[in-house]
Amino acid sequence: MAVAAPLERGLREAAAALERGGEGAAAALGAVRAALVAAGGPAALGERERALFGAFLRSLARAPRAARPEGGWQSCFLEGPPGLALCVLLEALASPGPSFHPREVAEVLEQFLREGRISALMWEVCQQQAQAGSPELHEALLNKIVCLPDHVSNKLQGKNPPVFFPQNYFPLLGGAIIQVLQKISDSLRGGLDCSISFVSHVLGKVCVHGRQKEILSVLVPHLTDLTKSDCIWQRICWRLVECVPDRWMEAVVLGFVQRTPGADVLSRLLGNLVVKNKKAQFVVTQKLLLLQYGHTTAVLQNLLGYLSLDGLRRALLIKVLQELLETWGSSSAVKHSPPEQQQYISKAILICLSHLKEPEIETCRQELLTSMMEGVKCHLDSNLPQIRHLGMIVAESISSKINTDGPVLKFQYEEDDEARELKSLLVQTPPFCVVPSLPDDDRNEKADAAVPLVLESSKKSHTAAPVMPDEESGAELDSDDDLIPYDMSEDKELKTKAPVYIRDCIEVLTGSEDVDKWEATVKALEGLVRKNPAATREVSVELAKILLHLEEKTCIEGFVELRQRAQVAVLTTDPIPVAKYLTSQFYSLNYSLRQRMDILDVLVLAAQELSYPKSHGKTKHSGAQKPCIQLPPGSDSFKDWRRIVDERIKSKTRRFATGQSQVELASSPNEFSSVAGHFFFPLIQHFDRPLTTFDLLGEDHFVLGRLVHTLAVLMYLAVNTVAVTAMGKALLEFVWALRFHTDSYVRQGLLSCISSMLLSVPTERLLEDMTEELLETQSWLGDVVEKDPDGDCRRLALQNLLLMENLKKKLRTVPS
Repeated sequence: MAVAAPLERGLREAAAALERGGEGAAAALGAVRAALVAAGGPAALGERERALFGAFLRSLARAPRAARPEGGWQSCFLEGPPGLALCVLLEALASPGPSFHPREVAEVLEQFLREGRISALMWEVCQQQAQAGSPELHEALLNKIVCLPDHVSNKLQGKNPPVFFPQNYFPLLGGAIIQVLQKISDSLRGGLDCSISFVSHVLGKVCVHGRQKEILSVLVPHLTDLTKSDCIWQRICWRLVECVPDRWMEAVVLGFVQRTPGADVLSRLLGNLVVKNKKAQFVVTQKLLLLQYGHTTAVLQNLLGYLSLDGLRRALLIKVLQELLETWGSSSAVKHSPPEQQQYISKAILICLSHLKEPEIETCRQELLTSMMEGVKCHLDSNLPQIRHLGMIVAESISSKINTDGPVLKFQYEEDDEARELKSLLVQTPPFCVVPSLPDDDRNEKADAAVPLVLESSKKSHTAAPVMPDEESGAELDSDDDLIPYDMSEDKELKTKAPVYIRDCIEVLTGSEDVDKWEATVKALEGLVRKNPAATREVSVELAKILLHLEEKTCIEGFVELRQRAQVAVLTTDPIPVAKYLTSQFYSLNYSLRQRMDILDVLVLAAQELSYPKSHGKTKHSGAQKPCIQLPPGSDSFKDWRRIVDERIKSKTRRFATGQSQVELASSPNEFSSVAGHFFFPLIQHFDRPLTTFDLLGEDHFVLGRLVHTLAVLMYLAVNTVAVTAMGKALLEFVWALRFHTDSYVRQGLLSCISSMLLSVPTERLLEDMTEELLETQSWLGDVVEKDPDGDCRRLALQNLLLMENLKKKLRTVPS
């Protein structure tokens, strides 16, 4: 009390001097600072002295500028209790007096930060918490520390000093936290008690505000070094994270997982947090693996490696693997989750497998086998090649893990960068095995040093075979070497003459055993059909039937393409009867899925050829590009309709330009106009009738996807035809029946059908005949944009909504 009395007296005298103004204020402020030092500094003040000091600082903030001696009044804020100083400064910033400009407050706050008063404030609270300080005051200080850049920026309207920029402030706050943790470490080593929870709260609140990168970029490197060989620092780090409130735990854990350079470091920093804290366990084992999928491969490796590095946590690793495999093997998840999420889950499974030990594999071998069989079936049933590849790679990996001695699964697929990356995850990278990139010179030297070894061994293997003793080489030779070979340089290969009549081709393709003649016929058939249209029409359906069932007898190069081109030639030469035959066979019994998809490909290519104007006489090449749909054999999707839609939109956009005029192309009738209905309507009639060997709405959804895309292309090509309105209405009903299909490839086709219908059917017919249907479709498209898990579906739905908006604008501009 004897020490505090001079401070109390000095505070009262200073407050009175500030009210009076004049030269006495400087002396009074100096007396207060001296009394504060004599009292033992801010930490030695009791509740009464702190209250008086707070009142003094508020009177100092309200004092006229003339009454505040320059340099002295700022020192009172910088040397007094840091918590009180920060609160008063922010109060003054929020409602400054007539003589206290916000910029003056910002300058004092900047000095406050640069002189390390934030770390002094946090250390003060840590000591108070150990002595049961006021929770309300601590909560207020927490908000002020974390939101300080916002307070300053809101008041100064963007003209705040650079230290208050978030990218500068939060690293500075991270450095202050390290200073406080150092004092806590020293205190514990000295046998004194203190609390770390306030620092944990600061860390949690900063991370939940989205500033993990800024603060952890300072904290993680320092903590990584300090915890390498110091058990007290390890305990401090563990407590730092364990004391974070549950509502902020996710942001903190995610920040550490993203910023930590390896699983071993993460294990050192977090300890057994996932075992002790249920929220952290949920975040690590559920949210980051099963509910989110945007994290990098390095984050997955950190996370799952962390689980594998301790005996208590390995049980969670096994549990995580089981749940990942359950999701991977779920047909519903494969259908409804985007490919990015399935790739993410596949990576997590492979990383888990890389950490499994032989005894653990032995205990769950049967479960792994069951999950593998269920999962690979779901993935191979998918229409998307990426999903099928993921299923193959993961199944191969599981098989190689559980069958180390026996045969393993092996699929045939393209070995691209994604496949190589996934397979590399199965090989666990040892910690601290960072290979620095070599400079170019060193790299070349090391490569050159390695090459001779390979060359030498290969030379030995190549030269060992032909080198033999003289006796052996003589024994191997016989008298045939003495014969003189015939001169065959002028010989010519005898070529089989192809048939010149269509009926002869039919005979060769159906009954001839002459393989050479069969090959020549297949190669020549398309040309014969196009040169002899009258003869082709007499046997067109019979020829179409033969080509549909034609199988390859020899290894003829490009057989599938040759057969397809011949089919297209027959169909374009005699469209109506051949189209009737092919569309009827699409829904007939005892056809393979490959044959049904061949029918769709031929219909599209023929429709495309019929719809484009033909040049008479010489072939004319122009600079104008027309949309082209390419359907390579075995293609997994019709990708070019998107480009077609874009080109149609561009063609409907008016542009005014000067310059060289374009040459008009010679026009000719659209031959597809009169036959479009024969291509389209039979395909759309029987899609919902399951057959004994064919079920479009069931397991044959891949063919359904191809059918939907085919209808979209036929609709597009039918623009300006007589039947286009009826086709559009039928197509809209077809789409409406299938709009909730679970397969993303089918849904993409349905949305492309909407695009084709909007672009092909005349606007007045759309608005008069299909108004109600269009309104319902617009509502459905809005749901797709918001809720569909497939990114392509969302993009296509948005494109259709924009097309509909253009229709509305067109309607408004039409004069009534």
